[in-house]
Order: sequence, then structure tokens, then C-alpha cells
Amino acid sequence: MRTYRYSNQIVVEKSEKLEGYYEKEHPFREGIAFLREIALKTEATEDFKWGMPAYTLNGKNVFGICKFKGHFGIWFFNGVFLNDPKKVLENAQEGKTKGMRHWKFHSLDEVDGKTVLSYMVEALENQKKGQEVKAEGTSKVVIPELLQSELTKNATLKGAFEKFTPYKQKEFCEYIAEAKQEKTKLRRLAKILPMISKGVGLNDAYR
Repeated sequence: MRTYRYSNQIVVEKSEKLEGYYEKEHPFREGIAFLREIALKTEATEDFKWGMPAYTLNGKNVFGICKFKGHFGIWFFNGVFLNDPKKVLENAQEGKTKGMRHWKFHSLDEVDGKTVLSYMVEALENQKKGQEVKAEGTSKVVIPELLQSELTKNATLKGAFEKFTPYKQKEFCEYIAEAKQEKTKLRRLAKILPMISKGVGLNDAYR
């Protein structure tokens, strides 16, 4: 019974967050509401992850609806496999993400419901076929001295870091190592330490 109540509480909390996301006053409130209307016509399950609505199939992330200061749009988690006949998809983060693609809109007038639905349906069909960008195999993770020092001093932080996959550990390490200046390294270190503690990967929001 406790398990049921706990699960039910999570469902209620997610539902409240979803409604809050869509109902909050925002320049693109109508735009994301229309995208949601289209998404709910598909067989995807509506969820809430990383602070935004996510649409899944059998527990796998397929697409998400997002809003920003200057645009709103759709994240396709494995959008690299979409045919993209309208040539509207952009790499979510050039040089960082391989599978994610983003479709941006700047006004409600730009959203053609029929076309958007076709992209969503294709993304779901691709998921059924197992078309996913797999995490690359990684060699031994080389931890930068600054990060290693923090892990050595804090056993809880070290334990949290070790729970990440080698691929995600490597992302953290490269983020520090690639910085050329010491002050940049320190700034990046300050950014990732809370993420590590919370179990949040460096690029989780883009996946």
C-alpha cells in the first residue's frame, strides 16, 4: 500500500508540473499548448523530465516540448534518424550531441500541425525499430587533478561520481580538462560539483 501511495504521489506531482509548465504565462504559451495538442494525438506517453514535458514510448525518450526566451520548439532525442523533408531540424548542441535534433519556432503561425504530427509519428516509429544513438565505448577515464582533489576530500561526492557511466564521467572530466585557463577550470568545476552530487549528467538536458 505504501508503494502504491508513493507511486501515486509521483504521478500527481508530475501532472502538476506539466500543467504548471503549460499554463504559466509566457510569450509562447499558445505555441507550446498547440504542440502539446498535437503530441497527445500520438501514442506517446506524456511525462515530465529535466524541467520540461517529455514524450516517451515504452519508457524511452522520443521527443520533448520546450520554451525559451526567444523561441519554442521540439527536441527529438534521436532526431538524427528523421528524414526531415522540410529541412527544419538543427543539431541540439553542435559537437556535443550526435542524436538530438531541435525544431525551433518563433511564432504560433510557423507551426503546421500536420507536418509536426508527421515528424512526431516518424520519431515514434523509429523508436519502435530501435533506432537510437548508442553511447560510445570509452577508454579509461582520466580525472583532472582539480576534480580528483574534490573527490578525494568528499567521500559522498566520490560515491555519486562513481555511479555515473564511464561515458558521463568522461564528459565531466573533458569539460574541466578542455578549459585553457585556470579560472575557467575553477568556474567549470564549481558548476559540475552540484550536478554530480544530484546525479545529473553534464549533458542530460540535451539527450
